[in-house]
Amino acid sequence: MVINLMVFLPLLTALVGGLGNRYIGNFAAKLVTTAGLFVSCLIAWFIFALYFTGLGVAQVVPVLDWIHSGNLNVEWSLRIDTLTAVMLVVITTVSALVHLYSWGYMAEDNSQPRFFAYLSLFTFAMLMLVTANNLVQMFFGWEGVGLASYLLIGFWYQKPSANAAAIKAFVVNRVGDFGFSLGIFGTFLVFGTVSIPEILAAAPGMAGTTIGFLGHRVDTMTLLCLLLFVGAMGKSAQLGLHTWLPDAMEGPTPVSALIHAATMVTAGVFMVCRLSPMFVVSPTAMTVVTLVGAATAFFAATVGTTQTDIKRVIAYSTCSQLGYMFFAAGVGAFNAAMFHLFTHAFFKALLFLGAGSVIHAMHHEQDMRFYGGLRKHIPLTFYAMLAGTLAITGFGFIEVFGFAGFYSKDAIIEAAYAHGGEAGGIAYAVGVFAALLTSFYSWRLMFLTFWGKPRWAGSEHIQHAVHDSHWDAEAEGAGSDPHQVKIVDGTAGYHPHESPWTMLVPLGVLSLGAIFAGFLFHDAFLGVERGAAFWNNSLAFNAHLMEEMHHVPLLVKLSASIVMVAGFGMAYWAYISNTGIPAKFTETFRGLYKFLLNKWYFDELYHALFVVPAFALGRFFWHRGDEKTIDRFGPDGAAAVILSGGRLAAKLQSGYLYTYALVMLLGLAAAATWAMTR
Repeated sequence: MVINLMVFLPLLTALVGGLGNRYIGNFAAKLVTTAGLFVSCLIAWFIFALYFTGLGVAQVVPVLDWIHSGNLNVEWSLRIDTLTAVMLVVITTVSALVHLYSWGYMAEDNSQPRFFAYLSLFTFAMLMLVTANNLVQMFFGWEGVGLASYLLIGFWYQKPSANAAAIKAFVVNRVGDFGFSLGIFGTFLVFGTVSIPEILAAAPGMAGTTIGFLGHRVDTMTLLCLLLFVGAMGKSAQLGLHTWLPDAMEGPTPVSALIHAATMVTAGVFMVCRLSPMFVVSPTAMTVVTLVGAATAFFAATVGTTQTDIKRVIAYSTCSQLGYMFFAAGVGAFNAAMFHLFTHAFFKALLFLGAGSVIHAMHHEQDMRFYGGLRKHIPLTFYAMLAGTLAITGFGFIEVFGFAGFYSKDAIIEAAYAHGGEAGGIAYAVGVFAALLTSFYSWRLMFLTFWGKPRWAGSEHIQHAVHDSHWDAEAEGAGSDPHQVKIVDGTAGYHPHESPWTMLVPLGVLSLGAIFAGFLFHDAFLGVERGAAFWNNSLAFNAHLMEEMHHVPLLVKLSASIVMVAGFGMAYWAYISNTGIPAKFTETFRGLYKFLLNKWYFDELYHALFVVPAFALGRFFWHRGDEKTIDRFGPDGAAAVILSGGRLAAKLQSGYLYTYALVMLLGLAAAATWAMTR
């Protein structure tokens, strides 16, 4: 009953808030949805505590019978084990805090009940995904978060860019979801069931078997795993199907935190870890997962170094960190992948919500080039984002203490090295280099935002805020004309203010997670004996790999910390001590800079390869097929024939008696002639 309450309460509150809408008002809708999420969050932490202390037992809670068709039997049930418990904590904690944060961030929005209903619907869909005991139920949750993300990204539907971003996310994910659905069909074909426990139990027995696909015989488990992984690539924005992720920033900032930290983008990682006994049967599939994850980590980290939109920098950071999780899974360290997912949820949600607090203070200005010197004006936001930055860059000291990312990200790098082989070596090298770039662009964001002289005067958003806020012009010495803005230290008369408590409390809670989550839980997630007991067969736990991680060379253990310091030094040198370096770099390496600034031209390439031909094909079928063929010879043609016949008939209806007599005589003569000739 408690588990059912935890899962279905967000759906109930979403219905109340969404259907009640203006009838119940903003406050009631926010209160109902937020309270429901905090109740679910408390239950989730209680369940997690049971598994963390070794008291939890894997169980399946039946809900109802769903589908019975031939050999296909699908029961709607909730699977609770350690892997699920970890995801429940991540989802409900971040979602509850995002709900509370949205009280302040969305306070001036005219559609608050709809927004909070969408948030709760999103959370329910994700809870359905992670508690699924069969692939069909997982696909239900999978598509549910896709629908909810479409609604949330395009929440401000009056903005064309938001509509375009929502459609882009939906279409790109359809590509991945098509692969995922093929994987589910193939799995049912091979195993005769969609029950996850039954599939995982039978998976080792399928090693070495082949199946027909596109006219060829291929390894069964490799094919199934790669098809399933295509779905993970779309949902978790891996290289090739990543283009929707940065554009998702068009949604409100709380949406960015929810999608990028705890829900949609982690669904692919969770799915691979849930089905890890299938993946370990196929070395080829594991290698593909490793290389795709490493390529994504490298790509996104390089692009993040040049972006100027504060939310897009963090978005590409998410993409890069997801790459870490996937190549951890690819080398067999599924528990390390889940640990990074767990810690990443805290510090990435913190960074996004912190960025939202900055944007709130800067009157919706998102370009970091118009920030500067904010740490004195919004100190609480500054310290929160500082904690998040130290966590994502992996600041810490071996055997002493470290922020969250120090334990999880470093563990992934060590696992890649310990795994060995060509794929492991590539993943290790890429992981270290990406850690260098992560440190650089993270501190670049901090220095541009919180240090240096204020550059607010150049922002149109700030100028509009000053002109539209009816500020006391005389007090600023600008006279009675509000357009005579007095420039005070480059601030254009604008004074950033700290966010309300509803936004600061979530920042404080997430800061605690970013600081302590790695230190408190690393032994349970990564320990050899403790880890095996903690995970309790909820994923493929490689104890040998975990043991090898503890014996890698000291230089390997220190490599992530070394590049972290190097990245900090590079950012400090370029954006604090010698601020002319970035301009010189862009002039010297203009081609490289434009290549990275334009995100490796993936959008332009896809536009040329897919969008333009699709529109051309659509126009061809529209004009040539629909208008000039179907309409011409179909309804339009029939209407034209009837119209012409009507006009001819109208000419015969003259109204004169002699005309009708002549027609009758001619008709009679024609009939007589026909009869005589027969």
